[in-house]
Amino acid sequence: MRIITEAVAGSLESSDLLVKVSPSRDKTLEIYVTSDVIEQFGTQIRHVVDDTLKRLAVTDGLIVIEDKGPSTMPSGARVQTAVLRGAACKELIGSNYREITS
Repeated sequence: MRIITEAVAGSLESSDLLVKVSPSRDKTLEIYVTSDVIEQFGTQIRHVVDDTLKRLAVTDGLIVIEDKGPSTMPSGARVQTAVLRGAACKELIGSNYREITS
């Protein structure tokens, strides 16, 4: 899956995060994470982000995450929502929702 347009999901409210996606200029996948709790949960946040992108088969795009201390469940959901919006997906053709979200 490729990011073809800019998209966002989430917010910068306390205990939430904002995920911004945009097309990659050089057809690579770049991921940037900033977090108020990076020392405590940075590894876990990055794992959820990487796992979600892998499940969605994202091959290129710019993914920027601004974290305000969410649990891992909202972060995966926010990443998935932003990616699907950025890939202009109207439906998950050939995908099983349970496989993507589990």
